[in-house]
Amino acid sequence: MQPEQFNQVFKALEAEVRKVIVGHDDVIRKILIAFFGGGHVLLEGVPGLGKTLLVKTLSGALGVSFKRIQFTPDLMPSDIVGTEVLAEANGRREFQFKKGPIFAHVVLADEINRATPKTQSSVLEAMEEKQVTVFGESHLLSSPFMVMATQNPIELEGTYPLPEAQLDRFFFKLLVAPPTPAELKEILKRTTGAENGAVSRVLPEDNGQLINEMKQLLRQVLIAPPIEDYVVRAVHATQPGPSSNGGKAAPSIKQYLRFGSSPRGAQAVILGAKGNALAEGRVHVSYEDVEKVLYPALRHRIILNFQAEAENVSADQVLTEVVKQVART
Repeated sequence: MQPEQFNQVFKALEAEVRKVIVGHDDVIRKILIAFFGGGHVLLEGVPGLGKTLLVKTLSGALGVSFKRIQFTPDLMPSDIVGTEVLAEANGRREFQFKKGPIFAHVVLADEINRATPKTQSSVLEAMEEKQVTVFGESHLLSSPFMVMATQNPIELEGTYPLPEAQLDRFFFKLLVAPPTPAELKEILKRTTGAENGAVSRVLPEDNGQLINEMKQLLRQVLIAPPIEDYVVRAVHATQPGPSSNGGKAAPSIKQYLRFGSSPRGAQAVILGAKGNALAEGRVHVSYEDVEKVLYPALRHRIILNFQAEAENVSADQVLTEVVKQVART
């Protein structure tokens, strides 16, 4: 596959999704970058902003299977991954594995922070290992495989915040903003009239090879050593520990941090920047590509302390300070 083909398919996917989804252009692009980067996405936004419709529409444009799991406090791991059931075949009774909804190409984990930690952890192996284990037997998941989880930032009662280890598995954390007045007007026009927009698949029926080629091409995008060093310094600048532990955060950043980003954060920045470069029709990564993906790649990986909470300082504000402090070379 050539970069021009990648860019053509990528733009066709964006255009097809926009037939149904109003606004959220940056969110759509970042989800597609994460998909071709082989990662998972956490969407955060208040109810009613079209997060579920967005994920379903993207799946339709990609031509991949889609399953939605509504997470609730009584949801069990077996409801997600599947279980062994007793079935009769050829006059004999034997246990057969019945697959759960996790066996789809794109899985929407709706309101993931409403499920118990035990249930949340059942998604963890699937996200990291691309397989699930039931009664000691491993079952491979579909390929490609992507989890898109949603959580509501304003309802805290009856929720179980995702632990740091699970947050770290998400390639990007994207913030879904309310529509502007113009966007809301267009939403009303599309949803209260006689005609409803429908998404058409962009990728061919046999899309597995094409998706794999696009994933491979993304990883082949060139990144100059100075830009790679810039990413390393930026991620390292989120480490609040003493110098003996490698902490390099400036005092203005360090005062708000408990923990900095893991190496997965740097990996997500690099792969995200490569995907953004291809989406814009380039075969090399620029500093601007890095800064466009730095926030979604790191905002959920840096853990703020009590002082940040008391002063109402957000992770994005800390990352803005990181960008100011880390010089380009």
